[in-house]
Amino acid sequence: MQSSRPDGDGPEEREVSPAGGESATGASADDEFDWRGWALVAAVVVSFLVIPGAIVALPAARGLVAALGLGLRDTYLVLPLVPAFLLGALAVWSAVRSRQG
Repeated sequence: MQSSRPDGDGPEEREVSPAGGESATGASADDEFDWRGWALVAAVVVSFLVIPGAIVALPAARGLVAALGLGLRDTYLVLPLVPAFLLGALAVWSAVRSRQG
């Protein structure tokens, strides 16, 4: 697709992806975002929505926490570690995977 530059120097060639946006490599969006991308999205959702929501709802769930054998103090310390370990493991997995491929 050709378009003219704002300064009027002439046409400039650009690749357009199937989604309608311009692509630097010409690869389609489906090739770049597979199940690994969804794993990252799931980890971010757990880290930024599920765990903070659980921390906010924690005082109301004292019976469930007590059934697990944890006190509130222990649970407040353990819950933030879940996304830390999850995102850390995902980062290591992604780094190792990028070296292989």
